Amino acid sequence: MAGHSKWANIQHRKKRQDAKRGKLFSKLIREVMVAARTGGPNSDDNPRLRLALDKAQAANMPKDTLARAIKRGSGDADDASYEEIRYEGYGPGGVAVLIDCLSDNRNRTVSEIRHALTKHGGSLGSNGSVTYLFDAFGILMYAPGTDADAVMEAAVEAGAEDVEALEDDSLQVLMRPQDFLAIKDAMSEAGLVPDHAEVTMRAQTLMELEDSQAQSVQKLLDHLDELDDVQDVYVNASLPAPQDEN
Repeated sequence: MAGHSKWANIQHRKKRQDAKRGKLFSKLIREVMVAARTGGPNSDDNPRLRLALDKAQAANMPKDTLARAIKRGSGDADDASYEEIRYEGYGPGGVAVLIDCLSDNRNRTVSEIRHALTKHGGSLGSNGSVTYLFDAFGILMYAPGTDADAVMEAAVEAGAEDVEALEDDSLQVLMRPQDFLAIKDAMSEAGLVPDHAEVTMRAQTLMELEDSQAQSVQKLLDHLDELDDVQDVYVNASLPAPQDEN
């Protein structure tokens, strides 16, 4: 997997999100609204809302914007009627693709998803066609150079499932999704604030692709990321670390 860097990919994604902050904010606000609607407006009693707020705050979203999103989501406003939908399909080279959406118009969303997959050499699959290839995990990332022994000790003490030292010298702490917030808090209290934290779908194995296929998969991911209804996209492909666009 030479040249494949989880850390570089995360940093690249952050730069892209920063460059498209308006679209990122819209997606984060939508998640906050849905979390508040489904679990209530108190983040102490609503783990999903707490996670959504953490993500929004990491993107430097203003507090008053978040407060309005919580209020809209926990009220009876029509604009809070988003539906959670997961689409499954295949990308270039047979790569498995999971696409999580929040939509107020299912017909529009599935049409856009199908068009993106087809345009980039993929296809929409049926429910359950690729989900079994992924597992849900909470992940804390630490930048290269972080004290591995300290991370390992704190992670074990907090109840994490595993700690992985990646080939780029970054560290990845893995846990069950239901333990994510407690372990994240414990690690932070131990002085080990993660550089990146998320609950995600992690592929059980990664496909190695030819350069042309990897480029096609990346174009598909970029296209899906542009769609307003798409919140998260997961693939079981090992993609090379993007080159600095500057």
